[in-house]
Amino acid sequence: MGALFGKSSKKTAPSRITEHDKAVLQLKQQRDRLKQYQKRIELQLENDRLLAKKCLQQGRKDRAKLLLRKKKYQESLLTNADKQLENLEKLASDLEFAQVEMKVLDGLKQGNAALKKVHDMLSIDEVERIMDETREGIEKQQEIDAILTDVLTTQDEEDVLAELDALEAEEQNVRLPEVPSDELPVKATEEEVEDDQEQEPEKAATKASKTKAKKILVEA
Repeated sequence: MGALFGKSSKKTAPSRITEHDKAVLQLKQQRDRLKQYQKRIELQLENDRLLAKKCLQQGRKDRAKLLLRKKKYQESLLTNADKQLENLEKLASDLEFAQVEMKVLDGLKQGNAALKKVHDMLSIDEVERIMDETREGIEKQQEIDAILTDVLTTQDEEDVLAELDALEAEEQNVRLPEVPSDELPVKATEEEVEDDQEQEPEKAATKASKTKAKKILVEA
């Protein structure tokens, strides 16, 4: 029973809608109402004009004049509504832009707070100490390089360069393929082929005559 009538222990989440958002929403709602009011006025103006025209056709001039006066008054109301609508839209835009500016300022505030924390962590003395240590390390390395350079003589430097050239030459010899030492067969030209074809009958006749001579000698 106490759980039913007692206050709930569960806390409600805070609303994300701010008073600024509510103000902008109310301005936009009022703007929409004014636009609807303008539409009703414009429709009424057109109806009054048509009705006044009809009264004139029926000879009811006083009635037509009264309708036109009403129309004129509503036109002034419509003009005032236009001005109010313009003011509402400008005010809503200004409020929305002010909200954007507030967010920008809030972001700058958070950034400045973070930057201040970094500055608190690194004092000027700490930065100067780090820079001095870095400078000392660079100078020490330069001294070591100078000592190593002075140890080597000119002849040592030449030997180092010669050894480097030898290593590069070996690397090139490993990468280059071996060139074959055998001569490649030469392709016969068309003229040489024709000469061989012309000489074949002569060679055959010479061979036949030699064979015949040997046969005659054998018979003798």
